[in-house]
Amino acid sequence: MNGPLDSWDKAEAFALTLPGTARSTIYNMPMVMVAKNRRPFLVTGHEAKTSFAVPVDEGYAEMLMETDPDSFWQSPHYAGSGAVLVRYASPDPERVRHVIEHAHALAAVKKNRPPRKK
Repeated sequence: MNGPLDSWDKAEAFALTLPGTARSTIYNMPMVMVAKNRRPFLVTGHEAKTSFAVPVDEGYAEMLMETDPDSFWQSPHYAGSGAVLVRYASPDPERVRHVIEHAHALAAVKKNRPPRKK
């Protein structure tokens, strides 16, 4: 998949090409998760009109924001959380793909999340 990830649909489509992934929701927002442990790695987030969120470790989030603020940022909601927002208008879609792959790898090694109660 080439080209910009300039919409949720394109970012989600790319994330779903990664091994063992599935669509789901979190807090009534669309997400892509690692199916075996139910860990999200791509979420529409609270800034869905301009960005999507990926959970990464806090140090990595800070590095991304410092080195490419045109692509990566945090709203007050995400500050200090380890999640970084990724702008749909990013000038570097290959780096964005790499960050999604990184978030997928982090989520894949985490323990199983309990199923949601109905």
